[in-house]
Amino acid sequence: MTKPDPFRYFKTSREIIRLAVMLYVRFPLSLRNVEDLLHERGIDVSHEAVRYWWHRFGPMFAAEVRQRRIASMKSCHWRWHLDEMFVKINGERHYLWRAVDHEGEVLESYVTKTRDKKAALKFLKKAMPKHGRPEVIVTDGLALYGAALKEIGVADKQETGRWQNNRVENSHLPFRRRERAMLRFRRMRILQKFASVHASVYNHLCGCRPACKKFFPAGRVIECGLVSGL
Repeated sequence: MTKPDPFRYFKTSREIIRLAVMLYVRFPLSLRNVEDLLHERGIDVSHEAVRYWWHRFGPMFAAEVRQRRIASMKSCHWRWHLDEMFVKINGERHYLWRAVDHEGEVLESYVTKTRDKKAALKFLKKAMPKHGRPEVIVTDGLALYGAALKEIGVADKQETGRWQNNRVENSHLPFRRRERAMLRFRRMRILQKFASVHASVYNHLCGCRPACKKFFPAGRVIECGLVSGL
């Protein structure tokens, strides 16, 4: 049985939907900014349509990118950089855990309410089955990382040191810019959803690995004249 076409009930072409979602997720733009950019190119859609497309198709697009990336990237000879950043949701502090490889590509994102050994352990158990166990794991000086890595039996792979974790610290910046453009988040579930989609789309467009450049059909988009001038 063939899978049903997810775009079959939409009058707008799939290329325009992909482009709108890509613009909203990848760049620090509001929904109305995306509406204006598309309107300048002769595409008449409302910002509410862009919001609906992002909620419906964003996770699907991210899953396509992630599936292809994981299939060709799993390796035990990599260096992982782990770090957590705080994100406020309705005034409450939450923590976004992120794993970045040695080329700056985001491997995994995970949101928790606490920053302790239990949360770090959940994050590691979620990331390692997907991407394999790395050769080196670089962290900051927090004791919770050492305790979590010791429990799963990879404490000997941990490295800490000044400036060694700059790779993941710098990878926080695009997400921080996107967070400010969205005027922060209001639900933990939405934060987890957006962090996952943002990481996959950003990985695809940042130019880290050419093997991942199969998601947005550039040929079809260029034929429609939707990329020129962006």
